[in-house]
Amino acid sequence: MTQNLMDKKGEKPNLHPRNPHRARYDFPSLVKSVPKLKHYVKLNEYGTESIEFADPDAVKTLNNAILNHFYRIKDWDIPEGYLCPPIPGRADYIHYLADLLTENGQIPKGEKIRGLDIGVGANCVYPIIGHLSYGWSFVGVDIDKIALDSAQRIIQRNSHLESFIDLRLQNSSTNIFKGVVEPADRFDFTMCNPPFHSSLEEAIAGTKRKWKNLGLNKKKDSLNFGGQHSELWCPGGEQTFIGRIIEQSCMVQSQCKWFTSLVSKNTTLPALYKLLKKVQATDVKTIEMSQGQKVSRILAWTFAKN
Repeated sequence: MTQNLMDKKGEKPNLHPRNPHRARYDFPSLVKSVPKLKHYVKLNEYGTESIEFADPDAVKTLNNAILNHFYRIKDWDIPEGYLCPPIPGRADYIHYLADLLTENGQIPKGEKIRGLDIGVGANCVYPIIGHLSYGWSFVGVDIDKIALDSAQRIIQRNSHLESFIDLRLQNSSTNIFKGVVEPADRFDFTMCNPPFHSSLEEAIAGTKRKWKNLGLNKKKDSLNFGGQHSELWCPGGEQTFIGRIIEQSCMVQSQCKWFTSLVSKNTTLPALYKLLKKVQATDVKTIEMSQGQKVSRILAWTFAKN
């Protein structure tokens, strides 16, 4: 079973054109990067090599191999139960951000381009892909100290990241920027993969739909790719969380050019557009993305006058 729909060339056409993960997984190369992956690679019903995506150990090992092969990341690991994100979709967000920041046809590169990752998580994937793809630097914030400790271990194991990713603990569950954004900070963008669901039950129901769409059967109530409470659900779900980002972005509007967040549900957008009008955002963009059967979008807004 494959995660994404393929075209006749064996590519995932819905992914961003610069996304290096458009082709089928090259398992021989990935196994060479992380030999342990060989244990999980099997022929699927179509006679092609794949892994069992319902197996969290297989998915984590695949991620380890992808990050090693494409981004020179060694010994990537996360604590048990934490979100193990699909790398191709995460890379798409980064490449669409690069398009958003592009001026006069030039993609901005280098450490002077600075991003704020709201909810960096234990996996630290967005800063990794952003830095290794474009040389950007990042501040990653999270309310979970265990997650930050995990992200810090990944950075320490990969010395080429240490000067470009700064991690900060957010001590308040209601604050987004206050307490972690310092007066001297300037950001070209913020990004966020918000908790999409409003409850654990909703998260589990969403996972069951994913397994059904993938043709997989899961007998127990487990979460797709793992995930802690703060990673997957919060009261009010994504609408409340992103709404909080929008409201509080006014406080730091002079310190950031573009504020962005993933939005999973199309039905969430009208309320967010209304709120953006209320806070007087000067420009709002909605960037459509698609990874196989999953459709999402990036909501971006700015307070810049020109």
